[in-house]
Amino acid sequence: MDRDQLPGARRTILFVNAAHALDHFVLLIYPTAVIVVARDLELDYGALIGLATGAFVAFGLFSLPFGWMADRVGRRRLLATFFLGCGFACCGVATAGGPMAIAGWLFVLGVFSAIYHPIGSSLLVSNAVRLGRTLGWNGVWGNIGAATASGVTALIAAEFGWRAAFVVPGLACVAAGVAYLLLTPGETRPSPPAKSSGGGGEGRTSRTVTLLAIFAVAIVAGGLTFNIATIAAPKAIDERLGLDLPLGLVGSLTTLVFVFGALTQVAVGRLVDRFTLPSIFAGVSLFQPIGLGLAATTTGPLMLLGLALAMAAIYGQVVVNDAMVARYVPAAWRSRAFGIRYFLGFTASGFAAPLIAFLHGQGGFATVFACAAAFGFAIFAAAVATLITSRTRAVPAPAE
Repeated sequence: MDRDQLPGARRTILFVNAAHALDHFVLLIYPTAVIVVARDLELDYGALIGLATGAFVAFGLFSLPFGWMADRVGRRRLLATFFLGCGFACCGVATAGGPMAIAGWLFVLGVFSAIYHPIGSSLLVSNAVRLGRTLGWNGVWGNIGAATASGVTALIAAEFGWRAAFVVPGLACVAAGVAYLLLTPGETRPSPPAKSSGGGGEGRTSRTVTLLAIFAVAIVAGGLTFNIATIAAPKAIDERLGLDLPLGLVGSLTTLVFVFGALTQVAVGRLVDRFTLPSIFAGVSLFQPIGLGLAATTTGPLMLLGLALAMAAIYGQVVVNDAMVARYVPAAWRSRAFGIRYFLGFTASGFAAPLIAFLHGQGGFATVFACAAAFGFAIFAAAVATLITSRTRAVPAPAE
């Protein structure tokens, strides 16, 4: 933490980081638990993984209204609702007796999970001293949540059953919510954006719209690659590593792949404080089609390497995306801007589960990762277009 931060800001950032870890953890319990659920319910993987569609669609769809609610309800109250609601929903999934109940509770979990990104990201930026470093470490926490979800879920499910794999993190969410309310200060509303006194507003607006349109393409495609890779990884490693591994070891290998992405987020966060965002975006995004293409065309250790490269690029892009919103959107509009940003990305990513189910049935994970590589190439093309546009037309000045 930076020494010149107030204690209240440090605690807020700590809980925001914890929320990021829990957010990705709870949403990625099911993609690993489904391996055990399939045995219990005697259904195939394709049928069961599709039950997560509602959760991931809600995760994106409800980002937009929660971003708008921030100014009316308060970001602190909404983040507390995130903690408590996710805990309630996880325990609800554990009580489900069949596919429809599982799908329903996963949808509820998706709704509460949608609170974090527009609200948590806005709170994080408001309390940050060094933006890049803070975003980078926040990304690490989120990646740790995603990385440990598979391993922890596998270990708990193998020992105590898949229902316990939902109950334990559910109780952790509730405990974190209570602690957050007790230990963090009330918030102050962001100041309204200052009006520009300079000229050239129309040209600046035109340039901003062009960059935002390109950025939107990258966000939508990035949402798909993010969820395809994170949802498919446990089962892909189980099928394509070429070894007959127990569930716990499959989860641990998946965790290592995600941890590699966490290390990248720290590096990208430091780059954000030193270099221009379009340049970083273009460099990081190149590794998505390369990694996903390698995962599609190989098996064994090379497939693991491809997944690791792809996850590093995917999580690195998240830091860049958030930095763009933080740098170029006025503080009073930031929660809504993050809401729109995550609405686009996560709503698109919600369709990853049925897409995986369809593509897996057509040609296995080679086809799944080949499709993801195509989305990765679209992101790289958008990043290059952003870089060219920013160099030929001056990028708008940062909001702060």
